[in-house]
Amino acid sequence: MHRRLEFVMPAESEVVFDCFHYHHWRKRWDTLVSATHVLGGAPCPYVGATTSNTGAGWMRGLEMQTQFISYQRPRVAAARMLGSSFPFSRWAASMRHQPYGDQQSILVYTYSFDTAPAALGWVMRPVVDSIFLFQTCRRFKRMQRFLVKNASEIRNWRTQCLPDSSAHLPNVQHV
Repeated sequence: MHRRLEFVMPAESEVVFDCFHYHHWRKRWDTLVSATHVLGGAPCPYVGATTSNTGAGWMRGLEMQTQFISYQRPRVAAARMLGSSFPFSRWAASMRHQPYGDQQSILVYTYSFDTAPAALGWVMRPVVDSIFLFQTCRRFKRMQRFLVKNASEIRNWRTQCLPDSSAHLPNVQHV
Protein backbone atom coordinates (compact mmCIF):
# COMPACT_ATOMS: atom_id res chain seq x y z
CA MET A 1 0.00 0.00 0.00
CA HIS A 2 1.30 3.45 -0.90
CA ARG A 3 -0.20 6.91 -0.30
CA ARG A 4 0.79 10.54 -0.71
CA LEU A 5 -1.04 13.17 1.34
CA GLU A 6 -0.69 16.96 1.42
CA PHE A 7 -1.54 19.25 4.30
CA VAL A 8 -1.40 23.05 4.31
CA MET A 9 0.27 24.03 7.56
CA PRO A 10 -0.24 27.39 9.30
CA ALA A 11 3.50 27.96 9.79
CA GLU A 12 6.66 28.06 7.73
CA SER A 13 8.55 24.85 6.91
CA GLU A 14 11.18 25.32 9.63
CA VAL A 15 8.57 25.60 12.36
CA VAL A 16 6.51 22.66 11.10
CA PHE A 17 9.60 20.48 10.72
CA ASP A 18 10.74 21.19 14.28
CA CYS A 19 7.21 20.84 15.68
CA PHE A 20 7.14 17.27 14.40
CA HIS A 21 10.73 16.14 14.90
CA TYR A 22 11.67 17.72 18.25
CA HIS A 23 9.96 15.34 20.61
CA HIS A 24 9.29 17.91 23.35
CA TRP A 25 6.96 19.71 20.88
CA ARG A 26 5.49 16.57 19.39
CA LYS A 27 4.31 15.13 22.68
CA ARG A 28 2.07 18.19 23.10
CA TRP A 29 -0.06 17.49 20.02
CA ASP A 30 0.53 14.05 18.48
CA THR A 31 -2.52 11.77 18.77
CA LEU A 32 -0.93 8.76 17.07
CA VAL A 33 1.86 8.05 19.57
CA SER A 34 1.89 8.07 23.36
CA ALA A 35 5.68 8.03 23.55
CA THR A 36 8.47 8.59 21.07
CA HIS A 37 12.18 9.12 21.58
CA VAL A 38 15.53 8.79 19.87
CA LEU A 39 17.51 5.87 21.25
CA GLY A 40 20.62 7.41 22.77
CA GLY A 41 18.75 10.50 23.97
CA ALA A 42 19.16 13.05 21.15
CA PRO A 43 16.42 15.73 21.14
CA CYS A 44 15.51 14.96 17.53
CA PRO A 45 16.35 12.38 14.86
CA TYR A 46 19.30 12.50 12.47
CA VAL A 47 20.48 10.26 9.61
CA GLY A 48 21.02 6.81 11.09
CA ALA A 49 19.13 7.54 14.33
CA THR A 50 16.76 4.90 15.65
CA THR A 51 13.54 6.01 17.30
CA SER A 52 11.17 4.07 19.51
CA ASN A 53 7.47 4.82 19.04
CA THR A 54 4.51 3.55 21.07
CA GLY A 55 0.96 3.95 19.82
CA ALA A 56 -1.68 5.96 21.66
CA GLY A 57 -5.18 5.11 22.80
CA TRP A 58 -6.50 1.79 21.53
CA MET A 59 -3.27 1.44 19.49
CA ARG A 60 -1.08 1.54 22.61
CA GLY A 61 0.00 -2.05 21.91
CA LEU A 62 1.61 -1.01 18.62
CA GLU A 63 5.31 -0.39 19.11
CA MET A 64 7.67 0.35 16.27
CA GLN A 65 11.33 1.17 15.94
CA THR A 66 12.28 3.31 12.97
CA GLN A 67 15.59 4.32 11.50
CA PHE A 68 16.03 7.65 9.75
CA ILE A 69 17.47 7.33 6.28
CA SER A 70 17.17 11.04 5.46
CA TYR A 71 17.07 14.12 7.67
CA GLN A 72 17.60 17.38 5.79
CA ARG A 73 16.25 20.02 8.06
CA PRO A 74 13.88 21.77 7.28
CA ARG A 75 13.01 20.14 3.95
CA VAL A 76 12.73 16.38 4.26
CA ALA A 77 12.88 13.51 6.69
CA ALA A 78 12.38 9.83 5.92
CA ALA A 79 12.37 6.73 8.06
CA ARG A 80 11.75 3.01 7.74
CA MET A 81 10.63 0.46 10.26
CA LEU A 82 13.22 -1.89 11.69
CA GLY A 83 12.01 -5.47 12.02
CA SER A 84 8.25 -5.88 12.05
CA SER A 85 5.38 -4.76 14.23
CA PHE A 86 1.95 -6.29 13.80
CA PRO A 87 0.13 -5.58 11.56
CA PHE A 88 3.09 -4.21 9.57
CA SER A 89 5.72 -6.40 7.93
CA ARG A 90 7.22 -3.32 6.23
CA TRP A 91 6.59 0.40 6.82
CA ALA A 92 8.32 3.55 5.56
CA ALA A 93 7.37 7.21 5.40
CA SER A 94 8.74 10.56 4.37
CA MET A 95 7.79 14.14 5.11
CA ARG A 96 8.63 16.91 2.67
CA HIS A 97 8.10 20.55 3.56
CA GLN A 98 7.52 23.23 0.94
CA PRO A 99 7.06 26.98 1.43
CA TYR A 100 3.54 28.21 0.70
CA GLY A 101 2.56 31.83 1.15
CA ASP A 102 3.20 33.97 4.20
CA GLN A 103 3.99 31.89 7.29
CA GLN A 104 2.52 28.77 5.71
CA SER A 105 3.91 25.61 4.19
CA ILE A 106 2.79 22.38 2.63
CA LEU A 107 3.62 19.13 4.37
CA VAL A 108 3.75 16.24 1.90
CA TYR A 109 3.48 12.96 3.79
CA THR A 110 4.16 9.78 1.82
CA TYR A 111 3.95 6.34 3.31
CA SER A 112 4.02 2.74 2.21
CA PHE A 113 3.56 -0.51 4.04
CA ASP A 114 2.92 -4.23 3.74
CA THR A 115 0.98 -6.28 6.25
CA ALA A 116 1.57 -9.65 7.84
CA PRO A 117 0.74 -12.40 7.54
CA ALA A 118 1.14 -12.13 3.75
CA ALA A 119 -1.55 -14.75 3.09
CA LEU A 120 -4.13 -12.40 4.63
CA GLY A 121 -2.84 -9.29 2.88
CA TRP A 122 -5.83 -9.08 0.56
CA VAL A 123 -8.11 -8.48 3.55
CA MET A 124 -5.66 -6.81 5.98
CA ARG A 125 -4.12 -4.18 3.67
CA PRO A 126 -7.38 -2.29 2.98
CA VAL A 127 -8.41 -2.39 6.65
CA VAL A 128 -5.00 -1.26 7.91
CA ASP A 129 -4.83 1.41 5.19
CA SER A 130 -8.25 2.77 6.14
CA ILE A 131 -7.30 3.00 9.82
CA PHE A 132 -3.84 4.43 9.13
CA LEU A 133 -5.25 7.01 6.69
CA PHE A 134 -7.88 8.14 9.19
CA GLN A 135 -5.36 8.35 12.04
CA THR A 136 -2.80 10.17 9.88
CA CYS A 137 -5.32 12.82 8.79
CA ARG A 138 -6.49 13.20 12.39
CA ARG A 139 -2.90 13.53 13.53
CA PHE A 140 -1.96 16.28 11.08
CA LYS A 141 -5.20 18.20 11.66
CA ARG A 142 -4.30 18.25 15.33
CA MET A 143 -0.81 19.48 14.40
CA GLN A 144 -2.44 22.28 12.34
CA ARG A 145 -4.55 23.34 15.34
CA PHE A 146 -1.50 23.21 17.60
CA LEU A 147 0.49 25.39 15.19
CA VAL A 148 -2.29 28.00 14.97
CA LYS A 149 -1.94 28.51 18.72
CA ASN A 150 1.76 27.74 19.26
CA ALA A 151 3.79 28.57 16.13
CA SER A 152 5.07 31.80 17.70
CA GLU A 153 6.26 29.84 20.74
CA ILE A 154 8.20 27.48 18.46
CA ARG A 155 9.63 30.45 16.51
CA ASN A 156 10.87 31.98 19.78
CA TRP A 157 12.32 28.65 20.87
CA ARG A 158 14.10 28.31 17.51
CA THR A 159 15.62 31.78 17.92
CA GLN A 160 16.84 31.04 21.45
CA CYS A 161 17.87 27.39 21.11
CA LEU A 162 18.82 27.00 17.46
CA PRO A 163 20.81 30.13 16.62
CA ASP A 164 22.60 28.60 13.64
CA SER A 165 19.73 26.34 12.59
CA SER A 166 21.24 22.87 13.07
CA ALA A 167 25.00 23.05 13.46
CA HIS A 168 24.83 21.59 16.99
CA LEU A 169 22.93 18.46 15.96
CA PRO A 170 24.73 15.16 15.29
CA ASN A 171 24.86 13.94 11.70
CA VAL A 172 22.38 16.49 10.35
CA GLN A 173 22.90 16.98 6.65
CA HIS A 174 23.53 20.61 5.73
CA VAL A 175 22.17 21.20 2.26
